[in-house]
Amino acid sequence: MEERTVKYKSYAFALRIIKAYKYLSSEQREFVLSKQLLRSGTAIGALIREAEHAESTADFIHKMSIALKEANETEYWLMLLHDSDFFDDISFSSIATDCQELIRMLISIIKSAKENNKKK
Repeated sequence: MEERTVKYKSYAFALRIIKAYKYLSSEQREFVLSKQLLRSGTAIGALIREAEHAESTADFIHKMSIALKEANETEYWLMLLHDSDFFDDISFSSIATDCQELIRMLISIIKSAKENNKKK
C-alpha cells in the first residue's frame, strides 16, 4: 500500500518541482540551480515507477535506493535555493516538507523490502 502512496506523492511532488522550475527560470532568472532541482526532483517519481517492474527484490531495493538518493539531492537544492534567497520561507517550507515526507517513505519502503528479503 505504501508503494502506491509514494507513487502518487512522488508524481504530485514532480509537478510542484516543475512549477518551481518555471518560477525560478522565468521570474527569478535562475537557470543553473533550478535545472539541478528539476532533474533530481522529477527523477524520484521516475525511479519509483521503474521499481514497480523490478526484475527482483534486489533490483526493487536498488531502484528505490536511487530514488532516495535523488530525494536527498533534491532536498539539498531546495535548501541551497532557499538560503540564497530564491525561495521565501513559506514556499520553501511547503515544498521541503513534501520532500522530507518522500524521504521518510522511501526509507521505510527500503527497510521493509530488505527485512522481507532476509526472511526468504
